[in-house]
Amino acid sequence: MSDPTPFPGGTAPDYEVTGRLGTDYYAVFADLDADDRAVWQRAQAFVDEVAAPMRAAWDAGSYPLEVVHRFGELDLFTDGIDHPALTRISPLAAGLVNMEISRGDGSLGTVLAVQGGLALRTLALFGSPAQQEHHLVPIARGAELAAFALTEPDHGSDSVSLETVARRTADGWVLRGAKKWIGNGASGGITFVWARVVDEGADDHGAVRCFLVPQQTPGYTGTVITGKASLRGIHQAHITLDDVRLPADAVLPGARSFADASTVLYSTRSGVAWSALGHATACYEAALQYAQQRVQFGKPLAKFQMVQERLTGMLEELTAMQLYCRWMADLEARGQLRPVQASLAKYHNTRAARRIAQVARDLLGGNGILLEYGVMQHLADIEAIHTYEGTESVQALLIGRDITGMSAFA
Repeated sequence: MSDPTPFPGGTAPDYEVTGRLGTDYYAVFADLDADDRAVWQRAQAFVDEVAAPMRAAWDAGSYPLEVVHRFGELDLFTDGIDHPALTRISPLAAGLVNMEISRGDGSLGTVLAVQGGLALRTLALFGSPAQQEHHLVPIARGAELAAFALTEPDHGSDSVSLETVARRTADGWVLRGAKKWIGNGASGGITFVWARVVDEGADDHGAVRCFLVPQQTPGYTGTVITGKASLRGIHQAHITLDDVRLPADAVLPGARSFADASTVLYSTRSGVAWSALGHATACYEAALQYAQQRVQFGKPLAKFQMVQERLTGMLEELTAMQLYCRWMADLEARGQLRPVQASLAKYHNTRAARRIAQVARDLLGGNGILLEYGVMQHLADIEAIHTYEGTESVQALLIGRDITGMSAFA
């Protein structure tokens, strides 16, 4: 008969480190009005509702579309977009939603960035009345999945040099080219494809325009990118466009240059800063709770001077991230936010989130690499947001050009 007595040293304590602590040391968000707070609380409830399936999806590298549909049912995709057919929320509320979603799961944060920040915004800004009537509300409600296809295999940071072409024909358009890293690009919905017009003699010859492409269109192939170590709970696709034929009205009439694509990217860049804040908040709060519960050398980690110093350093950076985001939202609400100011927030916050996540992983010791404690997943997902919507180097060059008056772009 086996001895029911536990093995010496064999009892593993249960640590609860994923709880929401509401960290706000400078009361940055203490003065929210009732509407903004209600939207934030709706996002919190959604994150709690889908936490288990998203954790399993990240582990398995699968994309739970039922969660995406639920996202839309709760009207959380509108991302502060101003359109009469959409629920209008303030820039601050939109930021808090972005922060909270990413605090729960980085893949969900990317779903929001793709479905709402990029695709829905593109349609709302540049689509025809008929395109908007047919697709705007279904995208906002998560009933129709949508993708934004700008990045190409050879053109990421220099996406202005995109090579996908759109040739005008007697009855419409033919698209040919390739795109990569396209969220929702192989999910059966629609894709907003940015391509360069080839039509000698036309006013828009050489211009970059945007096309609404149903993914079932012949010649469109979206292949899910496998082997990712980041954002594993959303599918991103490598797309090929093999002479995809579209009707004349597939082009979005308001999108007539690469500057229009940049308008969408500038708008979502602030969302990346908020997303980084969400990831960093989760990591800091996990480290704090773990330090209070984990006993080593006869006392909690939190009683060691070095641990307190590291937690203080994390809080310092987190509070700065919150201040960046709040002031950015206030500027946007007044119509005073410049694109390069969003670049500075993105530059600061993704770098700070990286540092916070690294310290948190270290403070959790060996447990820091386990998905159940969340930190390792956040650390991996931060690596993706640090790159997209413009790498650290690109943001630095944008900011550097603004403050010196001289461009250092090669």
